[in-house]
Amino acid sequence: MKLKHLIYALIIIVLGGFITYRIISNKSKNDDSKKFGDKDKPTTVTGLVVKTSTFDNNLSLSGSIEANEQIEIHSEVSGIVEGIYFNEGSYVNKGQILFKVNDIELKAQLRQAVTKENLAAENERRAKLLLQKEAISQEEADVAKADYASAQAQSQLIRAQISKTSVKAPFSGKVGLRSISPGTYITPTVVVAKLVNTGKLKITFSIPEKYAAQVKSGSTIDFTVSGSDKTYNAKIYAIEPEIAVATRTLQIRAIADNTDGKLFPGTFADVKLPLNIIKDAIVVPSQAIIPVQDGKKVFIADMGKAKEVMVDATTRTDASILILSGLKAGDTLITSGVMSLKNEAPIKVKVK
Repeated sequence: MKLKHLIYALIIIVLGGFITYRIISNKSKNDDSKKFGDKDKPTTVTGLVVKTSTFDNNLSLSGSIEANEQIEIHSEVSGIVEGIYFNEGSYVNKGQILFKVNDIELKAQLRQAVTKENLAAENERRAKLLLQKEAISQEEADVAKADYASAQAQSQLIRAQISKTSVKAPFSGKVGLRSISPGTYITPTVVVAKLVNTGKLKITFSIPEKYAAQVKSGSTIDFTVSGSDKTYNAKIYAIEPEIAVATRTLQIRAIADNTDGKLFPGTFADVKLPLNIIKDAIVVPSQAIIPVQDGKKVFIADMGKAKEVMVDATTRTDASILILSGLKAGDTLITSGVMSLKNEAPIKVKVK
């Protein structure tokens, strides 16, 4: 019985020893694999050979579309609206009468002023004759002359007020919705309607100050608007003479034709501003760039290892970025898996 127990004990000891040996052996292999095998195993990445090309440097910006000319129509005099001579939303010509304010009282005042003017003119004529005969003094003749000039001025003032009762369009354009009706008593503070010239439209946008020297008056820009696939163009005609201190930007204005009337003031525009054309430029995919504290870096393949290179990058598009320095033609740029790479890490590159 004791022998049987002894045999069981030996079997258990042998099995325990074998299991312990296997665990230690496997652990040792894993440690060796991590120490030697995985470290030396190259990471498979994709890359491309850097080439030079001509780069059309376009700056993408946001702008706003404004009417070429627009005003709020007011009456310069107070009174009852006698007639409205435009249709809401219609096109009006420069000089066309838009509405008329009743001028009966002003015309009565004008008749009174003209009567006084005629009397003053006669008194002035008589004073000249009497002065020649030395029947009155020079002072009395001067008073008569001043009274006549004052009467003339009063007549001219009332005529000017009467002319203001007929409100005319200062330029051709489309008139908006009116806020008055015939018979409305209006004052100069009442907005009657808006007049907008949309035959041409202004596109206003701002660029960063570093591009200020590259923009010239007369240059053509392209722009698109929401809801339309059409690309429009406009010509730069005005540039602000100074940089805005608060935003460090330069404001620019261009003008575009809108004869078809498909563009509306107040909408946003996606502007593409062409800058200088760069020959022999190096343009790389945006995903290859890694932002770091001191700037930007990329990885290139060098003798089977990843090499970290700092680059000076500038203009960026949706898919690519322009490199000013750090890369040269012929370098193999790594374009995938760059975020997990380390300098001098072994790599296997699949060149596209």
